[in-house]
Order: sequence, then C-alpha cells, then structure tokens
Amino acid sequence: MANTRHGGFRIGLVHLALVLYSLIAVLPVVLVVMNSFKTRRAIFGSPLLPPTTETFNLGGYGTVMAQGNFLLYFQNSLVVTVVSIFFVILFGAMAAFALSEYRFRGNSFTGLFLALGIMIPIRLGTVAILEMMVASNLVNTLTALILVYVAQGLPLAVFILSEFMRQVSDDLKNAGRIDGMSEYKVFFVLVLPLVRPAMATVAVFTMIPIWNDLWFPLILAPGESTKTVTLGAQQFLGQYLTNWEAVLSALSLAILPVLVLYLLFSRNLIRGITSGAVK
Repeated sequence: MANTRHGGFRIGLVHLALVLYSLIAVLPVVLVVMNSFKTRRAIFGSPLLPPTTETFNLGGYGTVMAQGNFLLYFQNSLVVTVVSIFFVILFGAMAAFALSEYRFRGNSFTGLFLALGIMIPIRLGTVAILEMMVASNLVNTLTALILVYVAQGLPLAVFILSEFMRQVSDDLKNAGRIDGMSEYKVFFVLVLPLVRPAMATVAVFTMIPIWNDLWFPLILAPGESTKTVTLGAQQFLGQYLTNWEAVLSALSLAILPVLVLYLLFSRNLIRGITSGAVK
C-alpha cells in the first residue's frame, strides 16, 4: 500500500512538471498571438489580458499585409522549408538505409562522422559557407539557403531514420528481393512506408529551426526578393520607433505553419518519439 502511494506521488510530480513545462512553452506563443489583436497602449498597459471590445485592433495585420511584401517573404520561407525538408528526408532516408542495411568498410566511421554533425553547430562554418556561396554566385538566392539547411538537417535525419530502419524485418526485405524487387523498390515500397512515424519526426524537427532561422537568411539572402518571414519581420523593428502591433502580427502569422504541421503530423510525431524511446 505504501509503495502504491509512493508510486502515485511520483507520477503526480512527473505530471506536475510536464504541466509546468507545457505552460512555460505555450504561454509566450499565446501572449504573442493575443497581443497581436490589441492596440499599442493595451499591449504595454495590460499584456497579460486578452483583447476586449475597447482594445481589439487589427491594425497590425493591416500594416503587415500592406507593407514589406510579407506574402512574398511567406512564400520564400515556405519554398525553402518544404524543399529542404523533402531533400533532408530523401537523402537522409537513403543514407540511413545504406548504413543500416549494408556492411562495408567505413560503415561505422561514416555513421560516427554524420553523428558529429549533430554536435557541431553549422554556424561555426558561416565564413566558409559565405565564401563558397560567393564563389558559386549563389548569394541572394533561395538555393543557398536550401543547400545550407539540407546539410544542417541531414545528420539528425540519418541518426533517427537509421535506428528505425534497423527494426524493419529482414525477412520482409528478403522476400521482396526474392520476388524480383530491385533495391530501389525494396527501399521505396517496403521500407519507407514502415518508417513514416520517424519521417514525420524528422520533418517537424527539421522544419522548426529552418522556419525560425534568422542567421543564414540575414547573411546569405538579405535581398528584398529573397527575404524570409523572420527576416522580413525585422523591418518593423526600428532604432527609435518600433511598430509592435505589426511585429506581433508578423510573428503570429509566422507561427501558423508550424502549428498546422504539428496538427497534421502530431499522431505520427508522437508515435515516432515514443517508439524511439522504447527501442
């Protein structure tokens, strides 16, 4: 009986910690969205209160849509993010399949080399990356951002997907080969559908740093035609006067795609995380 009470108390503490962490994570997002519908006076006067009939204001959203080509910035972010996620999942899955399925000289070294990419921040190579992009004539192009983000996301994608692909039954793959399937068909038809939760996990973990990144768009693509959402939101931040209604409105619109992606892939994301934890 005492052990049962002790176990229930411990579970209660875990749930309390999770609730507190959730509040800490969600509260800033709620405050940003909530204050984007308020006047400047209400933002500073009562930032923790929801908008009322007196403080409700859509001026920030009107400013965002009327100034700064925000729709173009949104489109640029969407193109860079979607294309980067596609290539990260494609190349990461192919590399993970090769590392988990085939035994060759340098297999372990290649896996370790890719794992080092998770621990070493890509921003340490910013100067070298900029020099390469200048030499390749790719500065102020979306291609430069896509190349950098694919290189940034591949190590984690290979690490996650290879662990899941090792769990795919060898009998299933060998049965496909006996039936005349090529290695490409085994990979695309048999293996990939079984690791969809892992791919959803990789997609979410890849999208968030790409969509929220300010560093590489500022350095590699600061031109008006290649600005992303996060970089475009900076135009409302001034040295002497800041349009906080527009800033909060731009950030609220930037949050929307991440929420949509999470709602679409939440089931596969949670399944992928929990399966990886059990394994």
